[in-house]
Amino acid sequence: MIAVTEKTNPNTIDIDVQNGEQIARLINNEDAKIAQAIQKITPQIGQAIEEISIRLRNGGRMAYFGSGTSGRIGVLDASEMSPTYGVSPSLIQAFISGGEEAIRFAVENAEDREDMAVEDFNTFNPTDKDIVVAISASGNPQYTYKVLELARQKQILTIAVTSNPEAKFKPFADIFLCSEVGPEAVSGSSRMKSGTAQKMILNMLSTGAMIRLGKTYHNYMIDVQIHNQKLRERGIRYINEITGADEQTAAQTLETAQNVKTACVMLLKKCDKPTAEKMLADNEGILRKII
Repeated sequence: MIAVTEKTNPNTIDIDVQNGEQIARLINNEDAKIAQAIQKITPQIGQAIEEISIRLRNGGRMAYFGSGTSGRIGVLDASEMSPTYGVSPSLIQAFISGGEEAIRFAVENAEDREDMAVEDFNTFNPTDKDIVVAISASGNPQYTYKVLELARQKQILTIAVTSNPEAKFKPFADIFLCSEVGPEAVSGSSRMKSGTAQKMILNMLSTGAMIRLGKTYHNYMIDVQIHNQKLRERGIRYINEITGADEQTAAQTLETAQNVKTACVMLLKKCDKPTAEKMLADNEGILRKII
């Protein structure tokens, strides 16, 4: 059976004789279906967020595994977690079949290599506290299939992200996240709708888990790492808006605290940095519990 991600899209059968604007409209019409497809599986995504956050809170880690576009999307999402939410890079990891080279270049037959799956799985070395997320448009490549099979054998929580309801790896997924976006505008080019859907779903999984772990207050990124001027200005603005402190006071406190969340506690509770850090530690790092 041909995977839906490989089928021909009747809506774009004449895309090759269209002008630029017509091509853009055809692709945009297909892209409009992505959010609708994801909306249908928000209950399952919500379940995944809860399960992920529970495990991360209890010392677990999460890793994405994928090939080609799917693997690169996993790398992108995982790499943003440390600077955005101040977590260790080891908390959310990503593996792509073919290794570092495959991030920039196609590695021949990498998605069909079970040995690569075993090697990457062993490198992650998960326990039953961890989460394994396999990402694949079709859900059929041996790499992601083998990763989920290995995880299931070790009784590790498995999540599958795909656009194919008949994905081969479905039986090994505890949570099956299938966004049925239909055939691509260019047949088989799963970097398009399927890839966009994967990016949106991973955004929800990782961001949702970070929110549940107290890495935001309202919708402020209060654990953002202050690595440059733009982020410093953002941090000062957050402190100002959360605490009401003027810009100069917010800037001075941030300089001392080196963390937006800690600075907010210092100002609102009128305490020093060690006291603020202890209060946060006693409240699981959740600012709302303190203020």
